[in-house]
Amino acid sequence: MVIFEQIQFHNVEELEPSTTFSGHILQRYPKEVRHRLGRSGDQRGRFIAAMSTGCEIRFVTEAPVIRITLSAPITGGDIVVYNGDYVNSVHQLEAGVPKTLHLEVPADFAGVRPEALRQDGRFSPDVWRIFVSRSYLGGPGFQVAFHELDTFGHGHRPPLTNEIPARRWLAYGSSITQGSGATLHHQAYIQQAARRLGLDVLNKGLGGACLCEPEAADFLAAHNGWEIATLELGVNMRGHFTVEEFTGRARYLVEQIAVKHPGKPIFLLNMFPNSSDFLRDASHPLTVANREFREALRSISQQLDLPNLHLLEGETILTDFSALAGDLIHPSDYGHILMGQRLAEEMQSRL
Repeated sequence: MVIFEQIQFHNVEELEPSTTFSGHILQRYPKEVRHRLGRSGDQRGRFIAAMSTGCEIRFVTEAPVIRITLSAPITGGDIVVYNGDYVNSVHQLEAGVPKTLHLEVPADFAGVRPEALRQDGRFSPDVWRIFVSRSYLGGPGFQVAFHELDTFGHGHRPPLTNEIPARRWLAYGSSITQGSGATLHHQAYIQQAARRLGLDVLNKGLGGACLCEPEAADFLAAHNGWEIATLELGVNMRGHFTVEEFTGRARYLVEQIAVKHPGKPIFLLNMFPNSSDFLRDASHPLTVANREFREALRSISQQLDLPNLHLLEGETILTDFSALAGDLIHPSDYGHILMGQRLAEEMQSRL
């Protein structure tokens, strides 16, 4: 989390000055970590880690009308605006064009008793949340820069601790964790489960680049801004790593995080069902990898035998194969919602 100009930038580790326009890019990983990913080969993680999807700009103001200027330097995408947990509006950013969003507090808020607005949500309705959602190109997200907030002479401040969820959830995983397949990011299974559990999400997913790299493991293990974590591992490493290589990397990541945070629940998510589980050729390398990688995570969990480490099998979370999109690996909106519900139930029983 970063505080800049009395604004809270959630799920943001650094605000990096934009080289394309003025403004600051919302970065989920520090530059020193991003630029060390992929030193052993595949460097996809370096630019995936620079995507802003899942980041939020948060503030509280008495202004009934605000304007905030953002840009998407590389590709366009959606911004979802909330007042607390209430969806205010959805906006589109065009690549390379700064855009000023004109936002107003919903008129119907004034006619409702304040306790009604506050009774069920995680967030105070006084908190403006400018949420980076999905890229127009699909895939694992897009980059967003913050330029300016105008409250028309009213003051503004970061949210207080009693205006946001008390517990934060660190989520590391593949593009599924990053939200791919969901038409808007708040449909993603992590966000769906967080809403049900009353948690705040720090989404550190790396679509196509969740390779359990030691640099990522060390960064996540050193991060102290969370109370609960999920690690969704395996699917991006099939076909690129042997089961021995996967086991070594996965064990290091799980052990570093779980041992350095002994009082915090860590949920190890085994691979969700996908097409490779049902290929006509049962000896296909991806089918074999699915089986071997899942067994490797089971062995890691059993060998570490830590009281704060909980293994959840993928088929207990994605219980309906038709909930996948046509690529038979990413969930559809329905799939994400189903997974969010099931994951929340599994986590709740262990919290």
